[in-house]
Formats: sequence, structure tokens, C-alpha cells
Amino acid sequence: MSSDQSSSDNFAKAIWQKDVDHFTHPWQMFDSFPQEGSMILEKAEGSYLIDIEGNRYLDAVGGLWCTNIGQGREEMADAIADQVRKLAYASPFVDSTTIPGAQLASTLAELAPGSLNHVLFSCGGSTAIDSAYRLIQYYQNCRGLHDKKHIIARDASYHGSTYIAMSIGGKKADHPPEFDYERDTIHHVSSPNFYRAPQHESEDAFLDFLVNELEQKILEIGADKVAAFFAEPILGAGGVVVPPAGYHKRTHELCKQYDVLYVSDEVVTAFGRLGHWFASQDVFGIQPDIITCAKGLSSGYLPLGATIYSDEMHAVISEQGKDRCFTSGYTYSGHPVCCAAALKNIEIMQRENIFENASNVGDYFGEQLKTLLELPIVGEVRGYRLMQCVEFVTNKDTRENFPDTVDIGKLISDSADAKGLMVRPIGNLNVMSPPLIITKEEVDFVVSTLRSSIVDVMEPLGY
Repeated sequence: MSSDQSSSDNFAKAIWQKDVDHFTHPWQMFDSFPQEGSMILEKAEGSYLIDIEGNRYLDAVGGLWCTNIGQGREEMADAIADQVRKLAYASPFVDSTTIPGAQLASTLAELAPGSLNHVLFSCGGSTAIDSAYRLIQYYQNCRGLHDKKHIIARDASYHGSTYIAMSIGGKKADHPPEFDYERDTIHHVSSPNFYRAPQHESEDAFLDFLVNELEQKILEIGADKVAAFFAEPILGAGGVVVPPAGYHKRTHELCKQYDVLYVSDEVVTAFGRLGHWFASQDVFGIQPDIITCAKGLSSGYLPLGATIYSDEMHAVISEQGKDRCFTSGYTYSGHPVCCAAALKNIEIMQRENIFENASNVGDYFGEQLKTLLELPIVGEVRGYRLMQCVEFVTNKDTRENFPDTVDIGKLISDSADAKGLMVRPIGNLNVMSPPLIITKEEVDFVVSTLRSSIVDVMEPLGY
């Protein structure tokens, strides 16, 4: 072994150990992490990640639903560096702003549907949800409706990991008993997952059940007490669940009927993942009262979130003569460097027609993934365009899950890693959300590699 190679190996081992000793990761498993540690990623190019040993992986996870325009773009680096040199930071509080902050707020108002013309900036998706929650409280209090504070969300939903965002989320696996949650004013109704609906029930009947369940929950709590309904257009971390056709329109109409705000959590679905700036109206035909977004807003180059809300809400909270102060926001709200990155990101998306690629290649991706249904442990392939999921079952007829001890999704993703492919394991699922620049040839690699990884795992399990 050369001295350079030995030095490189020693450096990698040192980084690995520092990470194990000091970096507490999101969703870290305390029992296995000290032995297994982390894969150390060092570089990225387009849709690919490269680890510290030089191994190259096609990143079919897209970072974490976020590297939409791909990594390593020089013009993004230049835009960020230029803004750092010009103005790295200025306080956003009260009555000062920056050029990128004002420009991005105006751009988001133009891109968002209908009357969603007002923007609260934050540091990511979780804080965008927190901002929406506080905005809703403020709005209802401004209306004099001080008891109208209850929130309804869905089982299996994911809305972030800050206290209130995780409380609104409905993933049971994300609610371990060691953490506390707001429970008194937050309620959940069923996930719109037709694959897990009672067998032999039609999709129309399941839709009727979901809408009726939401209405009954509103009436049970009291319409005068329900402030808002939080819904991802497509559930992301909850299993890439596309609701039955008509679900969003009918639940939106129900919310309007009972004076309940509709919050569309588009942290994952916005900025091209489904082929549009926002999915709420362009894909599902509704204009919510609030849209939250992050991730693809800056394609992961810098942390940034936004809560976009309607003229109608703004008219209430800004009513003259009330001497009101909106005491909500963050040191980094509208951070000029993050906003400059988002503006350049949006420019690239427009100039390169990236949404057209996301639509065409996304449709192809879904079609090719469905060929995996011929494998005996693939129960369902679901999703829309560049947001896809493969669910694994022990029996296709009963749809029985593998025991948690098997950790089937992780077994398959580990096999894929060894072949140069990254997919995200979530229990019995492999979830994929690749960069929007992915090609059909790369899709073919994803599907063929995932297939061989599934086959590799099947044999030891007796299939």
C-alpha cells in the first residue's frame, strides 16, 4: 500500500470515528450506530454522490427529496459566492429587507396559485410548518375566534421534526414514547392509502369513507373549534401515498363548508417533483389557503423554507387600526444568500425546461418500476412522476408486511448501495425521488439495479 493510500485510509477512519463519537444524526439508531457508523460522502456531480473511498452512487433519493437541479452546478456556486461578497446577512426584522429577499417573495407570489401572494421565510420545511401553525393561531385570534385552534392531519403524514410539526405528523414510527407531543388540540384521520384499505372495497367507496371521516371529525371536535386541515398532496415519508382521485377537491370543499383553513404541505411536491411549480392546483385542482415549501426551493444548495398564504388571510391579520405586531419569524428569515440561491435555482429550472424532463422521464420511471410487480415480494409500486415507492410484502394476496426484525427495505437498499445505487429504506418500503435532471438511461439503471437487489435478498428469505 502506498503512503498516500495509507494516509487516505487513516483520514477516512478518523472522520468515521469523529462522526460516531460526536454527531448525533436525525433518526439515529442508538443500538447499531456505534458499530455501523456512517457512509462518508465527499463529492457530488449531477445525480451522483461519491464517497470518501471514491465509490460512485446514482442518488435515486435526491438527497432527501431535494436535489432537484442536480449537484455541483458552478453557476449556483457563483450566485452564492457573489451574494456572500455583496451582502452576507442583514436583519429581516421590522422594516429592513434585502434585494434577494424581496425578489424571491415576489417571484413566489407569481408562481403560487391564485391569491397566495404573501410569504413568511424560514430555514426549512419544519419551520415553514411552525410558521403556518403560528399564522393560523394569529389569524383566528384576529377574527375573535379564540377557541378555533384545533388541527386535523392524517395518519402516516410527515410534516417535519420540530415540536409542533412532529405533533401534526401522523407517522406512528416517528412518535416514540421518549418524546412528548401536543395532543390536546391535534387530531388525525385515516391515511388515504387505498392499498391498505379494507380489501374488496372500491376506490370510490374508500374515498367516500375518507371524506365522511373528515367531516365527522370536524363535527366531533366542533366546527367552531377546528382551525385548519394539514395535508401533503402526496404523502412523502409516509409511503408516497397518492390519494384517490377527487380526494383533495372534496376535502377542500368540506373545509370551505366548515370554515377550516386548508394547508397544503408542498415541501416535497413543489418545484418540479410532479412536473409543476406547485402541485395543489396544477395536479389536484385546488387553491389552498396556505402552501408550505422548502427542499426544491433551493434544490438543497442552502437551507430555506417558505410559508405562502392568501390575500384573504393577510387582509384579516393586517387590518388597520388594530396596532398589531406579528411577533413571529427567525434570525435567518429571508437570508439574502439563501434567497439568491433560490432565485438562481428557479432561473435554471425555467431556462432548462427541467419540468418537461421531470414529467417525461417521471412518467417513464413509474412505468418501468411497475415491471417489478412480477417479483413475488413486490406488493405495490405507487407514486407520481419523480416521487415513487416500492412496497414489499410476504404475501401478495394478504398484503402482509415483513416483520420489523427483517428490515426488508434496509436489506434491499444495502444491496443496492453495493451496486452503486441509493434508494431510501422506510420499513417495508424503498422510496425514490431522484433529481429532476435524471435521464431515461439512468432510470433503466435504477430499475435494473433495484430488481437485482430485490432478487439478491429474496433467496435467503426463502423466495
